[in-house]
Amino acid sequence: MESQNTTDSFERETPRLLLRRWRDADRAPFAVHNADPEVMRYFAARLTSEENDAVVDRILAHWDQHGWGPWAAERCDTGEFIGFLGLLVPRFPLPGNPPVEVGWRLGRAHWGQGYATEGAQAALELGFGPLGLQEIVAVTALGNERSKAVMRRLGLRDAQLEFDHPGVPEESAVRRHCMYRIERADWESRPRRRDARSAAAGPSRGWLAR
Repeated sequence: MESQNTTDSFERETPRLLLRRWRDADRAPFAVHNADPEVMRYFAARLTSEENDAVVDRILAHWDQHGWGPWAAERCDTGEFIGFLGLLVPRFPLPGNPPVEVGWRLGRAHWGQGYATEGAQAALELGFGPLGLQEIVAVTALGNERSKAVMRRLGLRDAQLEFDHPGVPEESAVRRHCMYRIERADWESRPRRRDARSAAAGPSRGWLAR
């Protein structure tokens, strides 16, 4: 997997979403999401304003390093920031050392409308297309059934693997995680769903925990 120097070429537009680079104006609505106890249900804790900014700074650094990364997701009809979606090189070591993880974190008002599936599908197309990946994984806390359902809709399979996430404190009730994965051959053989609007989705736990 090669790093890229260009960024705009890796932005995407789906039927309902603009998936783009982050802006300073995204920090405030993202902080609201990260302070919502339901959005953060499968995280060790809600984020302070400083922790929220640190997450955004890491996303920007990821873009600077690789030329791609987690997108800021914006509704095409309203221009509203709804959260993030996309691909990420795992910050913490995961079982099997997968090269890239797909994930999402959307504000609660935008759950149940298929946005996570729609945006994550665009991320898989990027990963198995221009980035030339052979495998993409997703991880989540064991109890996060919403995210597991999105992973299955995307064609990811349960890897039958449970592990303690190294980015979650040992005393946390959500430290135990599971992994789903999809390989290039599986992606290329499945029917394409360009307008995936029927999925209910919450936040994917594994992403940018701190």
